[in-house]
Amino acid sequence: MTEEISRRGLIGLGVGAAMLPALSRAQTSRASNGVGFAIVGLGKLSLGELIPAFRNTRSAHLAALVSGDPQKAHRIADEHRLRPSAVYSYADFDRIVSDPKIEVVYIVLPNFMHAEYTIRALKAGKHVLCEKPMATTVGDAERMIAAARTANRQLMVAYRCHYEPLNLAAMRLLRSGRLGKTRLVVTDMGRQSDPSDPSDAWRLDMRKSGGGALTDMGIYGVNGARYLLNEEPTEVQAWSQTDKSDPRFREVEDCYFWQFRFPSGAIATGSTSFNYAGTMSWHVLSERGKMTADPGCFYGGNRLSVTGAETPQIREINQFAREMDWMADVVRGRVPMVSTAEEGLQDMKLMAAIMESAARGGATIVTRSEFRRAVDPAAVVDLASA
Repeated sequence: MTEEISRRGLIGLGVGAAMLPALSRAQTSRASNGVGFAIVGLGKLSLGELIPAFRNTRSAHLAALVSGDPQKAHRIADEHRLRPSAVYSYADFDRIVSDPKIEVVYIVLPNFMHAEYTIRALKAGKHVLCEKPMATTVGDAERMIAAARTANRQLMVAYRCHYEPLNLAAMRLLRSGRLGKTRLVVTDMGRQSDPSDPSDAWRLDMRKSGGGALTDMGIYGVNGARYLLNEEPTEVQAWSQTDKSDPRFREVEDCYFWQFRFPSGAIATGSTSFNYAGTMSWHVLSERGKMTADPGCFYGGNRLSVTGAETPQIREINQFAREMDWMADVVRGRVPMVSTAEEGLQDMKLMAAIMESAARGGATIVTRSEFRRAVDPAAVVDLASA
């Protein structure tokens, strides 16, 4: 079992609560008879995005909360008309096995806790939606997959951009061939980290984050290049750059820069940093046109520009509601699994290759993964019903 630690210090409990608008009880969820979700971890993401998103879901509803702060958890539960018994602590988490109202457990914890709580939830007979990165090590990700197979339960990784209108439109445009063969994808994902923020403090701890900026922000670029091109890299080269006199980077690297080579001949270059201006952008150069998304992976307000074809019309949705609805529909057998655990494992392997190459001064790492995406988001995610 995970060592006794202060979950408040790890995930910044309380920071997001002040940002929440007051919610009426009637607004908690539009899908109270849908699939019940337990939210594990009440940090900024849960309070600021996930719990409010249940107001916009059609297939998922909030059924339980798991937190290390019982007073806060019971207050939130009361606001959302949850029974007192629907509040769980980390110590009594395993009693979810007896709660039929919980069908999906959404793991929203620091990275190093993902494997433990995912496996415990699966053993309790629950399906799991786990935040990215899937884990801190390839081995842990493989154990999570094995646990899901043993339990015969669904394990989905929270790749929000697989369901986001701008990224879906870009995928479909590239698949159409109207821009010609894609030659280059560039992704830049990073921000300034603040060690005084408890939710950043654990991200600057190598054991807890698994890779600093790479596993926090860089994963958007790693996964993004793959879903834009819909293929897997065969070679990885990477470099790191870190000022070790900066107290933020005693354990993790500041910047990573990498290059992926794909079977089609396309190249993807990426960067991530906890010490440059905030950005979540990507750029695609094809034979007859180009696309730029800046921003391309925000929770809202993403912008796409296209040269060489008509720019698609993008309709904003609540991305978290759509993601949870998709998981609920997977559980009900209505849609195929898109963001598979195997996809999460592939990103873990590629990020490990980036770190290995950088540690070896840019050495080429040949990737021999047999992973092939079984379901293309561009082919199956229908926004008309979102």
